[in-house]
Amino acid sequence: MPELVAVAGSVAQRPRRGGHAWVFLQYLLGFRQLGYEVLFLDRLTPAMHPGEVWPPREPVEWLEEVLAPHGLSEDYCLLLGEGGEETVGLSRAEAVERVRRSTLLLDVMGFLGDEEILAAAPRTAYLDIDPGFPQMWQELDLHRSFGDHDAYATVGLRVGKEGSLVPTCGVEWFATPQPLVLKQWPATPPGERYTSVGSWRGPFEPVEFAAERFGLRAHQLRRFTELPGHVDVPLELALDIDEADAADAELLREGGWRLVAPAQVAAGTDDYRRYVQNSRAEMGIAKDIYVRSRGGWLSDRSLCYLGSGKPVLAQATGYELEVETGAGLLSFADPAEAIAGIETIESDYDRHSTAARELAHERFDSDRVLTELLEALA
Repeated sequence: MPELVAVAGSVAQRPRRGGHAWVFLQYLLGFRQLGYEVLFLDRLTPAMHPGEVWPPREPVEWLEEVLAPHGLSEDYCLLLGEGGEETVGLSRAEAVERVRRSTLLLDVMGFLGDEEILAAAPRTAYLDIDPGFPQMWQELDLHRSFGDHDAYATVGLRVGKEGSLVPTCGVEWFATPQPLVLKQWPATPPGERYTSVGSWRGPFEPVEFAAERFGLRAHQLRRFTELPGHVDVPLELALDIDEADAADAELLREGGWRLVAPAQVAAGTDDYRRYVQNSRAEMGIAKDIYVRSRGGWLSDRSLCYLGSGKPVLAQATGYELEVETGAGLLSFADPAEAIAGIETIESDYDRHSTAARELAHERFDSDRVLTELLEALA
């Protein structure tokens, strides 16, 4: 019987967000590609969906919609309610038994929160995919998501290194890029627009830490409002922005940004992939906390662009000290550097497109990333 890796995360809680679902699919499909059986653990509580009929239909159907096309319908357990006794997919007993014979339970952002299942795992690891937030929360006694795991990993490639402002909280962090299952992201012909997908604010609030304020994407994107007027290619954002921020949306449009709703172009996992692969390149502006904390975050979304042969122009967060840039992947710190980056890509697009795919293969291929992750967390 093949060894098993369990992954715990939050797909059901965020229905119709194709990009978010791909974060977890890359791990599940990547581990399976290495020859492991996989198990996905998710949970829903009434507090997550107040006032809805229980269990809420949309999250349950969404999880199955995400997993079924990849043959994972028999490999998940959705825990329902505070105690998680009721389930969708595998029963609780079946999930516990699978976890008991697993090689590793990878608990993404400590979302699982189930003591019995965590205790059943021979080895557990906490995976941080939002570097800066959980560490600062813990230092401030706002929220402790780390729990008691056997090992700790982060996609912040500079966490614990000189220049990073992300506190380590006394933990030895293994820095790992996010994995990319390359066969899911074949190279495609270039589109016309530079694009990206993201939220104006997102689910978290800014963090006041060490006498500094670490903000959200809104606080960086405002610096680039007029960028489209200085370049010769169209710039488009699939931006989740609330009606309360309509004034900001209008400023972006006045500056030349094309705004589309993620719900229209990237709601499903196939929709999200199609949107990325129909693009010319990515113009990626990061959350302020990633930029200012210098933790080395690089978006899983950017890896999807790279794998698809799309050059990526990604705001500097410290990742540029860990990953080779200049061909296929370029970094920028301010509007002037962003303009120069676009001009560089367009001056030899074919070279940067080829380099993007090569970098994805050499640095972010799930076989390499996940093998190294398992060895480090063993």
